[in-house]
Amino acid sequence: MAATPGPGFETEKSTQEAVEDVKQDYESQSQTDSYVYDSAAERALVRKQDIRIIPLSAGIYLLAYLDRSNIGNAKILNSETHNDLLSETHMTAFQYTIALMVFLVAYATFEVPSNYLLKKLNPSRWIAFLMLAWGALTMGLGGTKSYAEVTVVRFLLGVFEAGLFPGLCFLMTFWYRTEERSFRVAIILASATLAGAFGGAIAFAVGHMNQTRGMSAWRWLFILEGLPSCISSVLVFFLLPDYPETAHWLSDDEKKLAARRLQGHGSLGSSKAMTWADAKATLVDWRLYAHYAIYFGVSPPFSSLSLFTPSIVAGLGFKSLKANLMTVPPYAVSYVVTLAVSWSADHYNRRGLHSGVACIVGAAGFMASALLPADAYAQRYGCLIVGAAGSFASIPPLVGWISSNVYSTSAAGLAIALNISFGAPGQIVGVWIYTADEAAKGYPTGHWTNAGLLLFSAAGGFLLHAYYQRLNARMLKQGVEQRPYSL
Repeated sequence: MAATPGPGFETEKSTQEAVEDVKQDYESQSQTDSYVYDSAAERALVRKQDIRIIPLSAGIYLLAYLDRSNIGNAKILNSETHNDLLSETHMTAFQYTIALMVFLVAYATFEVPSNYLLKKLNPSRWIAFLMLAWGALTMGLGGTKSYAEVTVVRFLLGVFEAGLFPGLCFLMTFWYRTEERSFRVAIILASATLAGAFGGAIAFAVGHMNQTRGMSAWRWLFILEGLPSCISSVLVFFLLPDYPETAHWLSDDEKKLAARRLQGHGSLGSSKAMTWADAKATLVDWRLYAHYAIYFGVSPPFSSLSLFTPSIVAGLGFKSLKANLMTVPPYAVSYVVTLAVSWSADHYNRRGLHSGVACIVGAAGFMASALLPADAYAQRYGCLIVGAAGSFASIPPLVGWISSNVYSTSAAGLAIALNISFGAPGQIVGVWIYTADEAAKGYPTGHWTNAGLLLFSAAGGFLLHAYYQRLNARMLKQGVEQRPYSL
């Protein structure tokens, strides 16, 4: 059942009754050809959904990304006085990398089961629970005193954050048509770049709290950034919509319209939980593994930038608090570029091509930075901005692309979770490629690795686009009655 509405909300029907009513209404309407879409009503419905879903979802992901990536800021915060994370927990650079990696191991392991539980328990309940858990764990990081404690807490943080992004992507399939999702997923994902910008600014401010009440600034950073997630989990429990069939703020006509417009384009809240037959059909759909491989390639730049941008910037001549502040421009530019690319990908229905071009731009930024002299600080800072913008912009169209090319609720939930799970090993690669001993040389291994993998994903995107074009042409020629594959 969905979360119980707060005071003033309508509670006339149970969740199951509401679902059954909408199903029966839709089935009776679908037997006739008299219904004609009212474009004005449809635009109003989508706008209404956007207001309720997108800002809240973006805010949730922003908080999650803050709590995930602030360890990168904690690593260098007040390092000149040895009040940073590594100094006070007596961690080596290698142990720090292990602590980053275990987060991603847990992340990869728990994404698929989390998406199953999201459908089983309803999105509002499950995501609110995840928020409360990861917020409390982030605050707990502020009290860690050893490598072992940091590693255990980071692993648990990965367990509970694992379900958020695939869960939000899955949630979009219950509310939006295929051509509407990439831009909305982009708004959610782009909040990660906002979190990166805010995170740098927050770390700069919190850095001045060093030794306040006897605690180092990095401890305050974890506490102050984990607390909003705990508080917000209560709001999410009551405010995050589950399915159109159960939304108290939609009229009966709007619920019927939502069901009709998603026929063949989305998932249904009324569908049953995934069976083994559903899972097997998705697991042996080899076409989807091309999507997974492409997503693997864009994942190392995403994770390495998320965790090492403060260190990369510190290697460009900026120190401690100033290094945290100078992480803001790359993320700010990435936010704008990500939204622009994703809007264009949805508008022209060419997600593979847009993602491929973004990958090439990102690769060019990393390649140029690797080729420039280590002391060319200004030029390499510009390359970092280009590399970050291309890398982040490549991801939302890929998520929208795979969700557009599966045709059932069960397949969508599993395929999206698997897609992001395949990205987790790529994110583990990103953890290892920026090593402390290459700081003076400008991190060439990290830059070349990111460039190579982005070019791999660009090639994969272009090839899969051509493959889908060929399949669509064949179906058209043979008169096959099937919705064309999204490009």
